[in-house]
Amino acid sequence: MKPMKAKIAPVQSKLGLNRALVEQARASAAKVAEDTQRFIDAHTTVAVERTVCRLLGIDGVNGVDVPMPNVVVSHLSEREILADGAALRIGNAMVELGLTAQEVAEGIDRGEIDLAALPNHSEAEIRAALAPAVEATMQRINANVAKRNEYFERFGDKEGPFIYLIVATGNIYEDITQAKAAAKQGADVIAVIRTTGQSLLDFVPYGATTEGFGGTYATQENFRLMRAALDEVGEEQHRYIRLCNYCSGLCMPEIAAMGAMERLDVMLNDALYGILFRDINMQRTIVDQYFSRVINGYAGVIINTGEDNYLTTADAYEEAHTVLASQFLNEAFALKAGLPEEQMGLGHAFEMNPDLPNAFLYELSQAQMAREIFPRAPLKYMPPTKFMTGNIFRGHVQDALFNMVTILTGQKIHLLGMMTEAIHTPFMSDRALAIENAQYIFRTMADFGSEIEFREDGIIRSRAAEVLQKAADLLKEIERIGLFATLERGVFADIKRPQDGGKGLEGVVRKADLYFNPFIEAMRGKEETV
Repeated sequence: MKPMKAKIAPVQSKLGLNRALVEQARASAAKVAEDTQRFIDAHTTVAVERTVCRLLGIDGVNGVDVPMPNVVVSHLSEREILADGAALRIGNAMVELGLTAQEVAEGIDRGEIDLAALPNHSEAEIRAALAPAVEATMQRINANVAKRNEYFERFGDKEGPFIYLIVATGNIYEDITQAKAAAKQGADVIAVIRTTGQSLLDFVPYGATTEGFGGTYATQENFRLMRAALDEVGEEQHRYIRLCNYCSGLCMPEIAAMGAMERLDVMLNDALYGILFRDINMQRTIVDQYFSRVINGYAGVIINTGEDNYLTTADAYEEAHTVLASQFLNEAFALKAGLPEEQMGLGHAFEMNPDLPNAFLYELSQAQMAREIFPRAPLKYMPPTKFMTGNIFRGHVQDALFNMVTILTGQKIHLLGMMTEAIHTPFMSDRALAIENAQYIFRTMADFGSEIEFREDGIIRSRAAEVLQKAADLLKEIERIGLFATLERGVFADIKRPQDGGKGLEGVVRKADLYFNPFIEAMRGKEETV
């Protein structure tokens, strides 16, 4: 079943953008993605293979709390057969021993099964043994898509921007209390911030968790609990509340799989974020992001990309073109994974220095440009944070200007700004004021964007033309030197990363000749089967 798409208002062309230049930039990004895809297709990672294990039904932890997918993949790595792929080796054991994938994993953990020592069976036999488990997982994900669609058919979906609110207590049960309150206050998307440092864990914790710092652990049980809670409040409110988490870091595709199985709706899922801001090896991230996006695309999950983060380390005025270039790249990589434009929450942010004359005009130009270049994307727009201070009154005004840009330019996923976020984790009362601010502006300026035009030789159109030209030139250069060399040079966010450095490189291997991933095959073939 196909996922229903978020409603995006028709886009008016106001900037007079050079469409040939837009297409040149898009073509350059597509060539970069195509070039990088050759590397992706030739490699797998420990995270990809753990994801295959999870999708085959391997779950739980062993006696010392090691997740069973890690047990299996560590075994494959130690036997130097990871390149064959988890599906091939587990399926072979299922044929030979007549066991389920879970039973094979448990036998490995007890030291009773050595996957490298078993007789080899034919690929046809292996695929036949795996087929029931693959089909069961696909049916589970399809049922989640159908359930989400059923809610939209009953309640409809919101016109205009989604108000996106964060909960982050560290305790999933406290998060549930906060999330229900936020939904009743008017939130359309609840994002459960992931605990500090989880992106650097090369395993996914198991079960419900009550201790986290700056956020709550992303676990499958936590996903299940929060989904059930939001469905409960959604039934009361007669609307569907979307659930968001973080599909990034060293377990990127695993978290995508968990989200697909528990009906998450939105995932932070950027092709470059982990490389730039968590120093995760670029080879590892590029391979992992592909499978994660295949899963998100199939499950109807909207991804949020992280271009807004560039502006926390680089100047928003000087480096605006790098945001646009990255949006083109994220679009190209998502399309390679089969993720439709309607699920691409390409990111940007209201982060210019308030002391810059005409900063609001430049922000408006950047947002309108993103909307015109990516007309079907549910764009994710981030609030001012870099230049927020302890002055809550000025902060409330900054957030109001941000809210105005959102409604004037048709942004879709609106991460609500809080006037006290530069001081402390905002209280529920602060959140209520922020929602009131946004709703007031969205209501009273609902159609203002369609009522205004921009002067042909004015600041807004000139700024958009300048940024587009710089982005197109940058993408031409990236096309020439390749993505990996670009990241080594520090083009994005002023951060340089070495191709053979960072965390997780040891988990990347070149695929063997007999390698296959039945879930990429099944999910990428969905267009012909639905």
